[in-house]
Amino acid sequence: MVSVSAGWDILWILGVYLMANVAALVIYYADKKAASRMLRRVPERTLLLVALIGPFGALVAMRSFRHKTRKNKFLLVYLFALLHILLAAYLLTRPW
Repeated sequence: MVSVSAGWDILWILGVYLMANVAALVIYYADKKAASRMLRRVPERTLLLVALIGPFGALVAMRSFRHKTRKNKFLLVYLFALLHILLAAYLLTRPW
């Protein structure tokens, strides 16, 4: 039997995950603005690490702002998103 607090735990985890993806989008946007203004940029390694944690926010930013779409190493963002989808599918189908 699942306790009532488990529902709150899931909501808390989803909230944190949503914030991580929003943060990724904001960081990619800030880097795009810095690039257009010739300011100090966010290192690519940092952008990839952020994408590993919040890949959907990074993908939305890449597509919306046309940022880092020509760099081959940023194809990893799609792999990160796929890994998140596979992990979610595993966790959702796993018997508790």
